[in-house]
Amino acid sequence: MAELRKVSSPLGDGGGATIEARFANFCKNDLRLDDDNVLGEATKLLCQTKNLLQANISAIGTGTPDEAERYWFSFVLYSVRQLNVSGGLKEKGLTLCQILRAAELNISDFYKELHQFLIKVGSILSSIYGIDWEKRLEAKESQTNFIHLTLLSKKYERAFRELFTVAEAHNNICFNVDNTGKHGSDYFRFGWLLFLALRVHVFHLCKDLVTCTHGLVSVLAVLLIHVPASFRNFNVNDSEKIVMKGDKADLIASLCNMYETSEDELKKTLEKANDLITDILKKKPCLASEFQPENLKDIVTDGLVYFEKLMDASSFSSSISLLEKDYDAAIHKGELDERIFINENDSLLAPGTLSVGSVNMNGNGVKRKLDAISSPTKTIMSPLSPYRSPGRLSNGVSISGMSKIAATPVSTAMTTAKWLRTIIAPLPSKPSVELERFLSSCDRDITSDVTRRTQIILEAIFPSSGPGQNASLMDNIWAEQRRMEAMKLYYRVLLAMCIAESQILQANNLTSLLTNERFHRCMLACSAELVLATHKTVTMLFPTVLERTGITAFDLSKVIESFIRHEESLPRELRRHLNSLEERLLESLVWEKGSSMYNSLIVAKPALSAEINRFGLVAEPMPSLDAIALHNNMSCGILPPAQLKLEKQGQNGDIRSPKRICPEYRSALVERNSFTSPVKDRLLVLNNLKSKFPPVLQSAFASPTRPNPGGGGETCAETSINVFFSKIVKLAAVRINGMVERLQLSQNIRESVYSLFQKILSQQTTLFFNRHIDQIILCCFYGVSKISQLNLTFKEIIFNYRKQPHCKLQVFRSVYLDRAGSRYNAKTGPDHVDIITFYNEVFVRAVKPLLIELAPGGSLQSNSQDPESRNSNDGPCSPSPKTSPFPSLPDMSPKKVSAAHNVYVSPLRSSKMDALISHSSKSYYACVGESTHAYQSPSKDLTAINNRLNGTRKLRGTLNFDDVDVGLVTDSMVANSLYIQNGNCSTASHPPTPVKTEQPES
Repeated sequence: MAELRKVSSPLGDGGGATIEARFANFCKNDLRLDDDNVLGEATKLLCQTKNLLQANISAIGTGTPDEAERYWFSFVLYSVRQLNVSGGLKEKGLTLCQILRAAELNISDFYKELHQFLIKVGSILSSIYGIDWEKRLEAKESQTNFIHLTLLSKKYERAFRELFTVAEAHNNICFNVDNTGKHGSDYFRFGWLLFLALRVHVFHLCKDLVTCTHGLVSVLAVLLIHVPASFRNFNVNDSEKIVMKGDKADLIASLCNMYETSEDELKKTLEKANDLITDILKKKPCLASEFQPENLKDIVTDGLVYFEKLMDASSFSSSISLLEKDYDAAIHKGELDERIFINENDSLLAPGTLSVGSVNMNGNGVKRKLDAISSPTKTIMSPLSPYRSPGRLSNGVSISGMSKIAATPVSTAMTTAKWLRTIIAPLPSKPSVELERFLSSCDRDITSDVTRRTQIILEAIFPSSGPGQNASLMDNIWAEQRRMEAMKLYYRVLLAMCIAESQILQANNLTSLLTNERFHRCMLACSAELVLATHKTVTMLFPTVLERTGITAFDLSKVIESFIRHEESLPRELRRHLNSLEERLLESLVWEKGSSMYNSLIVAKPALSAEINRFGLVAEPMPSLDAIALHNNMSCGILPPAQLKLEKQGQNGDIRSPKRICPEYRSALVERNSFTSPVKDRLLVLNNLKSKFPPVLQSAFASPTRPNPGGGGETCAETSINVFFSKIVKLAAVRINGMVERLQLSQNIRESVYSLFQKILSQQTTLFFNRHIDQIILCCFYGVSKISQLNLTFKEIIFNYRKQPHCKLQVFRSVYLDRAGSRYNAKTGPDHVDIITFYNEVFVRAVKPLLIELAPGGSLQSNSQDPESRNSNDGPCSPSPKTSPFPSLPDMSPKKVSAAHNVYVSPLRSSKMDALISHSSKSYYACVGESTHAYQSPSKDLTAINNRLNGTRKLRGTLNFDDVDVGLVTDSMVANSLYIQNGNCSTASHPPTPVKTEQPES
């Protein structure tokens, strides 16, 4: 690792000064921070973490010492600003923007690196500020808020350009051309400042993307009412956008039609905006219908409020100043000076660094689109989920037809919110007659229990603000609306599940399922999470919903697939959101400390119990419903676990737990693999007869120690772990296949990596504890490459992994290392290391016998090679059970067809086939993607793509689209047409290669 050099810092005249001296100079001279107490606290944190800075210089930013130091100073000050008990930095009005300006950093790069900083210094922050430091820091919420504001500012800019003729400024005083606004328009700045006033004074708890979009559209309404008609593009003759009422345009209805907003919500928000104009700008409101301004002669004035002289030249500049001062008074409460989003040249935004689509909250830079973070629209669909046709009709509503405009995160959120308004909101807020029939058919009538639980859990998720919390009335209204939406969705899906279960069991008495406390909490949490995902709520990011209901992600996963199957109207974006949550749990969340998966794993694999207990991985008991109800009445927040009354067992005698997520019961059509048991075979046969329905939910929520209802002597824990492992293996297959294609390796290597991963999961399960499955996959690639005599370095593996859509930097920068474990050399050092250190110190020691099995004749030697691994707590390491061959994966679309270029091929949708067959079609191709030149035509763009792909070599053959069923282009066809894969890398004459130590890729 590079050492921290004593060089002259751009932050001051440090010369050969110590890092503490340069930090003090930065705080006092650049930030004008003169509070000795705050400076002392920040310096203390710097001193305790500077060794981590020295060890990770090359992994921060571009890897230069000066830049790494500036990042570290910013991280330290940001952490102290948020966690300082006295609030010194906040009281001083020091904002994140001021810190970053002094450090000469931009916001998007700061957030990219912040996550890595927090992983490395987490234990230090915990010792100084307490174990709840991460919740108090609110780093993810801050970044999500920044992303939402970026999206909203882009939305505002586009809308302003559409509605106002900003280019024709003439000599009007309202269009002073200066550098204060992106368009040189005072109107533009006035609108954004009014929107920020709404965020400060009206939106608090409800600071979500949908509510803020309503606020933005209400601001556009204010501008359209008051900006002179000569500067408007609001054309009443535009029949597609404008809603006419008689011979005049209905302004509110037209805006709702253009931006997919709710008319009722928009009117309420517009009323709040008018109140702010009255309170802050001291303007007197009057009814537009009575005043009848010339500006509104073509617009229906009923219900509209007009402020005389609001845009008058004599007072307009003072109005902007008042809004500026009002925001200045509130800025110390926030993270960002949100006025930067209308300043195009602001260095904090770094044009080109944060294009809409390049930032994510997981630190992988441009690797994943912004859509995948702030909206589920672009989330990669999990191969574990059922396929749904894009154009499917659900309850008469065409899901694909709901979006009339180009999909953006904001428009997607508004479209999905429309589903809540039109499909869910009209439903009754109590169990239907049919659902009550199921509830009353149990051993006793449990209707009152279900409704009481619903009220308590949803109040915990969407708490009403108490009188001492200074929250606005709108916050309580917002919380009540979200509770109602989640409640109605819960009752609707619960009924559908009851109908399916009753048909499977051929009985209406579902006592075992409907009296299970954990099942209902999971259903309520799933409903609430979908409501939160629809509104894009900044203050309640996943897994907040789990923490507030006292369940784990392992619990929630048991209902995810059933929930998707039984809600026919669920928009595709929300299905993808649930699929993305399932992928998150499979890759890492389920392996975290406190996962209830470990409760089942102890029963299914008793040999692991000692290791699980040593790590303290078993989940804590679930808080009782009474404890949650008491807490709701006291503070409308979440009590520390020590203050909650815990119930040790549920009604089924099962151990309960709260923390994170894991899938337990698969669908009836789950794919067979090496972990399939005879019991599971019988369940598959039974359920294939009724493939419309998932397995009986009673089994999924039964106690881990109970015998499986399918018979065969297996416990429910053994069945659930088998099913869970099958999902892990399937996800790993998808990711291994992607890496093999990107690295252009042979199919033999793919089989070897896949086989090794299966054996590790089965025989060395502890390697997954507290880790990410990608860490194991990357190590498998390197281990197989060495045993196969491939010239493949870890640097190459990481370089190509960084190009994968699921890449996270912490996967190879921060791997958990149990230094206290008896199996490894006990020594001092960090708990998290780079992936190469993990490979050399842990991975190879544990899997050497498994790697040797992959070598020629290796299986004959495996029994005597490594006594250390034979003593593993995972159980005997050999002989290895037979592993399954690489599965047949679905044809993922779009398909990357070049390792060197961003070129993708996607199968044609069936809905487009008629257009191709028709002789009147003008274009037979559609090209979407990167371009090195301005768009010309499909033909010329395709030629440019071919030239870039082929270079000077002759194309071996054209892509054949005719020999594939239903016009589907298979992965193998595309791959074989565009590049030659490596040959069969036989290693018959080569012995295993010793482990090679490399430096990690930053």
